[in-house]
Amino acid sequence: MNNKILLLEDDISLVDGLKYSLKRNGFEVDIVRTKKETISLLPKINTYDLLIFDVTLPDGTGFEICEKVRKQGNQIPIIFLTASDEEVNVIRGLDSGGDDYVTKPFKLGELCSRIRALLRRTSVLNQNNHAVIECGDVSIDFLGSRVQLKGRTLDLTSVEYRLICLLIRNANRVTTRNNILNELWDSSGDFVDDNTLSVYVRRLREKIEVDPSHPEHLITIRGFGYQWNEVSV
Repeated sequence: MNNKILLLEDDISLVDGLKYSLKRNGFEVDIVRTKKETISLLPKINTYDLLIFDVTLPDGTGFEICEKVRKQGNQIPIIFLTASDEEVNVIRGLDSGGDDYVTKPFKLGELCSRIRALLRRTSVLNQNNHAVIECGDVSIDFLGSRVQLKGRTLDLTSVEYRLICLLIRNANRVTTRNNILNELWDSSGDFVDDNTLSVYVRRLREKIEVDPSHPEHLITIRGFGYQWNEVSV
């Protein structure tokens, strides 16, 4: 069965080419053009395997819709199409719960490879969704995509959730920055830079550490990467 994609794009000159290319690559595509139209589909958003949101819309932004999807507790993969690769835009998109971004103008082949990479990672996560991992005072419920710290559910973005899952699976061992970039984004690791990863680590620390400037859980190993330390309950 073909993967089904919802494409939110208001640029008519871009829509036809995108739809044709995605269909030729084996994806089913539904097109929406406004924030209002997309929000009306939220009750049945689970019928899609992946969402592609343009950032700038006539009646709002793709970020706002992404936040609504995540507030429903839905971890469906989301890619942003942005006309700017300015760091503030990129971070805003990822912080709202997006998984990846592609800067216009882009090659259609690049977009398709990003889509496949995201779908592969989602498939791997879903295959592992039968367990709860407990690591000291933190537990991960894969079925519910929930992380609890001392019994309190953390409010994490999609990428923060994947980052903490990766670190806890490798608890008490050093996970290199390159490994993290490869696991979270793409096998080539060149779609997200070190600065963006540093932002995620900082924001995750703000949510899990009593004192983020003196972390107990998420430790930086200078010159290598990060290590998750198991902290007793």
